[in-house]
Amino acid sequence: MTDIESRLEELRESGLHRRLRLVEGAQGPRVLLDGRPVLLLCSNDYLGLAGHPRVREAAAAAALEWGAGAGASRLISGNMTPHRRLEQRLAAFKGYESALLFGSGYLANVGTIAALAGRGSVVFSDELNHASIVDGCRLARAETFVYRHGDAEHLDWGLRRAGGRGALIVSDGVFSMDGDTAPLGDLARLAREHGCRLMVDEAHATGALGPGGRGSVAAAGLGGEVDVVVGTLGKALGAYGAYACASAELREYLLNTARSFVFSTALPPPAVAAALASLELLEAEPARVERLRANAAALREGLRAQGLDAGGGASQIVPLELGEAGPTMALCERLLERGVFAQGIRPPTVPPGSSRIRFSAMATHEETELREAARLAGEAARELGLVPTVPLAA
Repeated sequence: MTDIESRLEELRESGLHRRLRLVEGAQGPRVLLDGRPVLLLCSNDYLGLAGHPRVREAAAAAALEWGAGAGASRLISGNMTPHRRLEQRLAAFKGYESALLFGSGYLANVGTIAALAGRGSVVFSDELNHASIVDGCRLARAETFVYRHGDAEHLDWGLRRAGGRGALIVSDGVFSMDGDTAPLGDLARLAREHGCRLMVDEAHATGALGPGGRGSVAAAGLGGEVDVVVGTLGKALGAYGAYACASAELREYLLNTARSFVFSTALPPPAVAAALASLELLEAEPARVERLRANAAALREGLRAQGLDAGGGASQIVPLELGEAGPTMALCERLLERGVFAQGIRPPTVPPGSSRIRFSAMATHEETELREAARLAGEAARELGLVPTVPLAA
């Protein structure tokens, strides 16, 4: 047995082995998964825009006019008219002076953090931040202080302990695996008091929270107090890529120093055009955001009625934490047998002992099918002995 075979076997034995499942066709509330029709409850296409006709048409038209690819990095010859248009619209949507596109949310986070935190300074990061933020902290030359999840007092203690060396506080706006929101008011206050910059990743907040889906920073009324707002084009906006909104001065600095921007080929014009079309739809149809919120509430209520702990958040991300990987994947497979695809999430995506089914609602789901999915989840969980045999609502 080779060393790779041995490691793969270890992953299988520990319940951490993964495989790709094939979705046949466009994203939507219902898809064909490995040839089987299922209700999709683990997509980040929260507003159902990835398959919207206007978004598809915009991507196709951009491919015909601008080509399939940008050909180079933005700083060489890959800076094209669609990039500028989208940056201007994103900045206006978020209420910022300017925006800078990145190739992905991962690239935006690692590049921005590493550019803003230098040797001798300290980055303060929530313990449940996304892996891209964690890796950005690792790549920066600064020291990293990891504060307890959402704990402003612990963060304050760390800032005082840093003795003026604090460079950056960074947090998810909506935490991707728990669905709860960061205490942004407290973070902004501490950033002011200690002379730190504040960076918020709104990957799962844009299109879901705040007025018109403008995100968690807008929901907290902090647009002028957060130095950098990072977001993705590949979730609620249904396309691909990412952005950082900031002042014009900070954008220029990132353009010159964020290595993941400088050394990456520019986003393909079709992806940029698709994101712009989605943004226009979001602004024109804010009811999509309200529908998403209502569907998330219905799913959460349905799970709780089955005696399942649906977490303490209120976003479209609804975690059902089970602890170990084995029971989690067993429930995932039972749900698939019933025509519901909600992915099991295991380490290293979440800490050991906190494996969970991560449900995510979409604006294009029907409330009745979400409540039926919750009923099926309760039924499957009881079969596996994961909850009492009688649902709490009975």
